[in-house]
Amino acid sequence: MNIFYVITNHLKDPDLEKTNLIKKYLEEKGKVCYVQDSADHGGGHLYKYTDASRIPKDVECVLVLGGDGTLLQASRDLVDTNLPLLGINMGTLGYLAEIEHQNIQAALDRLIADEYTIEDRMMITGSAYHNTKKMMQDMALNDIVIGRRGRLRVVDFNIYVNDTFLCSYRADGIILSTPTGSTGYSLSAGGPIVAPDASLILLTAIAPHTLNSRTIVLPDHVEVAVEVGGGHHEDNEGAEITFDGDTSLKLNVGNRIIVTKSEKKTHLIKINNTSFLEILRKKMN
Repeated sequence: MNIFYVITNHLKDPDLEKTNLIKKYLEEKGKVCYVQDSADHGGGHLYKYTDASRIPKDVECVLVLGGDGTLLQASRDLVDTNLPLLGINMGTLGYLAEIEHQNIQAALDRLIADEYTIEDRMMITGSAYHNTKKMMQDMALNDIVIGRRGRLRVVDFNIYVNDTFLCSYRADGIILSTPTGSTGYSLSAGGPIVAPDASLILLTAIAPHTLNSRTIVLPDHVEVAVEVGGGHHEDNEGAEITFDGDTSLKLNVGNRIIVTKSEKKTHLIKINNTSFLEILRKKMN
């Protein structure tokens, strides 16, 4: 690789020390390195953090400095570019970020020498409907969460797969997760860990009011519908859907969310030969 673009989480690298180190190192090697303008923020419009249209057409890969959250946001902002992303972890615990910040130079050497592979990660698309009117559509690399809104109380959720009723949950919420997201919120809610290169949809209830609730693992070609039922108070406050913990929409009783596998994918650069199981053992002690 010869031409790079750097996206930095300014909360993790406030003085741009690591960002400038990367730029300087690559330019000393005769490579081109663009750095995202600090003013290039979306303000909640077509993108959240990075304007993909401002990335030069000759860029070959994107280096994302921050943590898993920064990489998740970059994957959503840049999904239409098909550019591969390399996450550089500036935080604490990171499953998506491939490189720890103290190993940046060695990682750059591997990129320059074309010693890497690219791993495709499945994404999911969610559409929220009021009757037949589509209110919102977005995608996620980790998960789509439909949770309670307002005061502490449970909500009824009706689950359909390919228009066939599957089950009902009385719970705090429902998580629809990709394999990549299996080590995130879904794991905290008792869901299984899935190899990230798999292609399937996990359905996990959050704090369900039943003793026999288990995560349901579904094939990637199905359509999952979640219907928001009533709560157990007269002044029902509805629910809320969030995509990768970012974009959100308030929902009311009767609204439906349709989730399917997205046609788009996130492309993550893999430099280390470390297996997913080794990463899991290291991160989870």
